[in-house]
This record gives sequence, C-alpha cells and structure tokens, in this order.
Amino acid sequence: MKVYVLTDMEGVAGVISFDDYVGPEGRYYETGRELTTLEASAAVQGLLDGGATEIHVLDGHGPGAIRPDMLHPAAKLIAGRPLTYPFGLDSTFDAMVIVGQHSKAGTPTGHLCHTGDRLQIDCTLNGRSVGELGLNVAFAGYFGVPCILVTGDQACCDEARALLPQVETVAVKRGLSQGAAIHLHPDRARALIRDRAWQAISRIGDMAPFQVEPPYEVVSVRPSPDGTLRADWELGAG
Repeated sequence: MKVYVLTDMEGVAGVISFDDYVGPEGRYYETGRELTTLEASAAVQGLLDGGATEIHVLDGHGPGAIRPDMLHPAAKLIAGRPLTYPFGLDSTFDAMVIVGQHSKAGTPTGHLCHTGDRLQIDCTLNGRSVGELGLNVAFAGYFGVPCILVTGDQACCDEARALLPQVETVAVKRGLSQGAAIHLHPDRARALIRDRAWQAISRIGDMAPFQVEPPYEVVSVRPSPDGTLRADWELGAG
C-alpha cells in the first residue's frame, strides 16, 4: 500500500508563533523543523504498523521544514523548490495523510491560520470557501486518492471533518486566538498521531476522495495597494 504524507509546520504541537518558528529568520526555526519532522515520522510509523509498504513524505512548508536526518528512514522525501501542484502526487497512491496543517484564513480560533500567505483573506473553490487543506484534499481527489488522516490544531480538524466526515483527525493544540493556543506535549501529540495513522489505514475502505465537479474555479481574495479587496481567478478545465 502506497501512502502520500503532506506536511506543514503551523499545525504542529509546540510551534507557537509565526515570527519565532516558521521562517528561517525565526530564533526557534530549527526547533520548529525538528517538531515537524518528528510528527511526520510518527505518522510514518503508524502507517507502517497498519500495513503501508511505501510512504512518500512531502516537505510542504513554504521555506521547508523536514530535516532529512531526523525523518523516519522508511520514508522517501519529496523536497526542494520550486515545487508546484501536484507535488509528486498521482493516481498510484492509495491514500493521503496531512500532518501539521493549520486552518484557513480568518478562522477565529485557528492558531496561526492563513491560506497560502498571510495576506490572503479568503479562497474559494467553485464557490466554496477553502483553505490549504481544502485545496490539498481536492487535488488528491482529482487523482482518486482519499485523505484518511489530518493532524493540526482543533479548528483545522473541524475544517477537515466538514469536508470529509469519515476522516480521522488528531488535534495537537487548541487555538485561543490566531496567536495563542493550548498545546499537547509533543511526545503525547506524536503518540496520538502514530496510533491514529494506524487506525486510519485500517479504515481506508471507508474513506472516499474529496472530489469537485469540473471545471474548476479558484478565487483568491486579498487586499489591493489602495486598501480595497482584489479577487484573482484561476480556471481549470479538469
């Protein structure tokens, strides 16, 4: 069984702020990378325990987050830039797992929430407001690949279940605001991720891909220099 693991950083337990953790200029950026890599590795171990035979891990965080020397040795790493959709995913994969995901822009209790970048106010896919999570499960669905597990903050997990009612989730922190959250201890978060990954792969037959009827229209809303809002459209025939 072949599984694709997409990773981000902002939804990882112990990643506390944009300024200190998520970019190379941050004073705790290397700590953020370690925390992200260990959560990804926990998911890999759970998937292996559940019967996965090949696992590819995408370093999906903008400036990069996965430390190759700390990643589970059974995983194959997809990394480097530029890297664009579909990020090495195709129909040969049996399932997708998303680790370290954050909720979409504007989520009131979404810790470190944003969509793509911190300037984007909203994004819609065929008229439905989505974040990075929604776009990621949609491109997996295009290839017929179901997302079986999402880990991140509580708001992200709620967002995932609204899109995919059967998906397994692990909330590793609960946002009090965009900048504050209650975090699980990283060891506890990893144990839950490992166990839930095993459960998710055992339930793969219950999981359906998130599929959107083509043609595809993605609308990104962000401020213009004059302070008004600007909508940018992207169209795909499907």
